[in-house]
Amino acid sequence: MKKKYLPLLLVTLMIFTMLSGCAKDNSVGSDNVEVNTEDATKAKLLDPSDVSVVFIPKLTGNMFFESANVGAQAIAQKVGFECKYDGTTNATVADQVQVINSAVNQGYSAVAVSSNSPDGLNEALKSAADAGIKVVTWDSDVNPEYRSLMVSQGTPEQLGRMLVDMVAEQIDDAHNAEINFAFFYSSPTVTDQNSWVDAAKAYVASDFPKWNLVTTEYGESDAQKSIQVGESILNTYKDIDAIICPDSTALPGMAQAAKNLGKNADDVIITGFATPSSMRDFIKDGTLKQFGLWDCEVQGAMGAYIAYWLAVGNEFVVGDKIDIPTIGTVEIMPNSVLGYDYLANDSGIVLMPERTVFDIENIDDYNF
Repeated sequence: MKKKYLPLLLVTLMIFTMLSGCAKDNSVGSDNVEVNTEDATKAKLLDPSDVSVVFIPKLTGNMFFESANVGAQAIAQKVGFECKYDGTTNATVADQVQVINSAVNQGYSAVAVSSNSPDGLNEALKSAADAGIKVVTWDSDVNPEYRSLMVSQGTPEQLGRMLVDMVAEQIDDAHNAEINFAFFYSSPTVTDQNSWVDAAKAYVASDFPKWNLVTTEYGESDAQKSIQVGESILNTYKDIDAIICPDSTALPGMAQAAKNLGKNADDVIITGFATPSSMRDFIKDGTLKQFGLWDCEVQGAMGAYIAYWLAVGNEFVVGDKIDIPTIGTVEIMPNSVLGYDYLANDSGIVLMPERTVFDIENIDDYNF
C-alpha cells in the first residue's frame, strides 16, 4: 500500500521545492531579484482618503485655537485626509472626554488634542488607543504614556525665558531692579502653561533675584472672567509693575482690564502669549508694547498631519525624522526635552521650529 502512494509523494515534494525556490528568488538579498524595501513599506500604508482625524482644541471660539484649525484644515485638504474640528466653548476635561469617546464610537483613525489637564484624559485616551486610534497631542500635553507624539511650541525653558525676557527688555537695569509682578493664565492644572511658569520662576530666581512675585491668578479660559480678574489684580496690587499672561485668553483680558482702568504700557508692563489678531489694537493704542507667540496655524498643521502620518501606517522610534508638507523636516525627540521621566522609543516630542515677539514694528505682518 505504501508503494502505491510513493510516486505521488515524490511529485508533491518536487512541486514544494520548486515553489520554495521561487520564493527565495524574490526575497530581499536574493542574487536574482532585489526588492525595494522602501516601496514595500509604502505599499502597506493606507490611502490618505481612508484616514480621518479629529482635531480637538481646549475650547472653540478662541482665536488661538480657531487659527490652529485653519492650519489643520489646510494641510488636510492638501494631503487628502479628513480632519474634523470638534470641541465645545467650555474648557473642561469632561467635554474633551466626550469628544474623544465620540471619536472612538464613530471609528475615526486618530485624535490630535490640546489637553485641558495632564491626567484627566488618561482613561479616554487609553480607550481610544485600545480601539486602534492613534493619539497625538499639540499645544498642551497629557501624561506621555497615553499618547504617541506631542507637537510642542518649545521647551519650558525656552518659553519661560521668553516670558521673563519680554518684561526685562522694558525695565532699566532689569537684573538689579526691584519690581512686583504677577502671573495670570488659565488654570492651575493646565500642563503647558504651568510648565512655562515653573521655568520662568526658576529663571527669575537665578537672574532677577529682586523681582517679587505678588500673586498668581487664573481666568479659566473665560474671556469675561479674564477681564474681571485682570481688573482685580490692578485694583488689589496698586504698585504692581508687570503682569505675565502665558494664555491666549488671559492676555487680551488683562489688556482690556488695563484699558478699562485707564492704564497703559507706561503704568504697568503687560505681556504674554496670544495671537497677533487678538492683540493688534492693544499694541497700536499703547496698552502694551510687546508680546509673543508662535505661528499657531503651523502648529495646527503639524498636529493634524502627524496624527494622519501615524494613522496611515507609519511607525517611528525617537530620533526619526518626519517630512511635513509646506513646513519641512522635524525630528522626534525624547520626552525628556519637556522634563518628563517617561522615556520610550514609541513616545516622543516634536518641537516647532521658531517663536516670535510681536510689537508695533511687525504686528501688521501677521494675520492669525
